[in-house]
Amino acid sequence: MRLVDLRQLNTRQLSPLLEEEARTWREELHWDYRFSVELIKKFLDTHSLAGSAVLENGQPVGYGFYVTEEQKGLLGGLFVSPAHAQTQLGEQLLREIIETLRGIPQVRRIEVQLMPFGSALGEVLAGLRFRLYMRQFMLLPLAERPAANGPAALAGLRLERWQDRHMIPCAELIHLAYADHIDGEINDQYRSQAGAAKFLKNIVLLPGCGQFEEQASFVVRDELSGHLAGVVLTSIVAKGVGHTTQLCVLPGYRGRGLGGHLMRASVEALRRLKATELSLTVTSNNSNAMKLYEALGFNAVKSFVAAVWKE
Repeated sequence: MRLVDLRQLNTRQLSPLLEEEARTWREELHWDYRFSVELIKKFLDTHSLAGSAVLENGQPVGYGFYVTEEQKGLLGGLFVSPAHAQTQLGEQLLREIIETLRGIPQVRRIEVQLMPFGSALGEVLAGLRFRLYMRQFMLLPLAERPAANGPAALAGLRLERWQDRHMIPCAELIHLAYADHIDGEINDQYRSQAGAAKFLKNIVLLPGCGQFEEQASFVVRDELSGHLAGVVLTSIVAKGVGHTTQLCVLPGYRGRGLGGHLMRASVEALRRLKATELSLTVTSNNSNAMKLYEALGFNAVKSFVAAVWKE
């Protein structure tokens, strides 16, 4: 086994491993990872994908890549073939990438989410002085459940289907909703309005998390002030599979059932679109969100580690 710079490899060499990774995402998480694979291949073709690969007998059996944004480094992906020593090789790749990122002068923060590895590399990250957060990947089987009856209309609040004009006020909503929230520690884009706007652009205008589905995305507006009080955003990540990319409610409006109201609206819209499943991720310590999703019928199918290092 030996580690090499990912930019030394080409698409032909890495394709079998990428295809195996896509199968893993589909089987475990019901997620069509093929678009991400095609994007990775484009960067491989130009030898511009920064990261490392581990070779056995000259063939890639694992790889990881990273990106940098101003003062932040992000682990973009990490995968090792199940036919090999996943945890051991994953640790080698992870250590190599973290060491590289820490060697970049402007990087002051590193964010890592290890969905394919679950919690197997948590101790490694803790030893590298990362702060760890457990998260859950949850799944709701829409076809097997009767249609949920939504609550009565909420006094003074109006449910609206998503439109592009909601982008700017929604960025402000997300920024305010995550002030002093644990998810703001995991994803620093939530910590500023500019960061929230970048997050929204990635999931609404760009295919950063599946194909955005505006028919199953909604906002709740305060009829008196005109301000947005909550939002649910939904993407399609595989045929018949939706994914909740964002659900948040302003602090002053919490405790009134808005989260459940928004989720039920999204669920019913997905059923009309003939979707059969809805997935989401949630931080385990976010107890209110966990209770809501469990009450709606979501089941946790995979636990995984999110981790943050700050200089």
